[in-house]
Amino acid sequence: MILDIVRLSLFPALMAFAAASDLFTMTISNRVSLALAAGFLALALLSGMGFYDILTHIGAGLTVLTVAFACFAMGWIGGGDAKVAAAAALWFGFGHLLNYLLYASLFGGALTLLLLQFRQWPLPYALAGQSWLLRLHAKESGIPYGIALAIGALMIYPETEWIKAVDLAHFAAR
Repeated sequence: MILDIVRLSLFPALMAFAAASDLFTMTISNRVSLALAAGFLALALLSGMGFYDILTHIGAGLTVLTVAFACFAMGWIGGGDAKVAAAAALWFGFGHLLNYLLYASLFGGALTLLLLQFRQWPLPYALAGQSWLLRLHAKESGIPYGIALAIGALMIYPETEWIKAVDLAHFAAR
């Protein structure tokens, strides 16, 4: 039962926190990525995931980390985004990785277009005192891509083995 609650809540909560953090501060703490990685490893071991499966999930995470840091080096994404994308890839493995990256890319493109449009409009006076909104509205600011990464992850997570392993009948009986 506790393992099911962790399966249902840990990953979504950490991804939502990453998105909110990126929205309000334009940064994602390393602690979020470390918590995602540690959570994956703990849950994989407690769930009885096989050694080979764990290695393939780690391979997916390392693959995304390599590509994401190349994107970071070119200035396309932030370092926190790169680390969160790699940590999320740990949870998905290669089986769901392409779908995750597709969703994150689509939501990232939509978010970018929305923010570019938002930055063309003057900020209403009533909102001008919000430092996070001023930062988000500034034309020279980046895109808080952690939002797109989180939405993409939350779209894919229900299809993963993590959720399929949850004993929903146990929850329904209560």
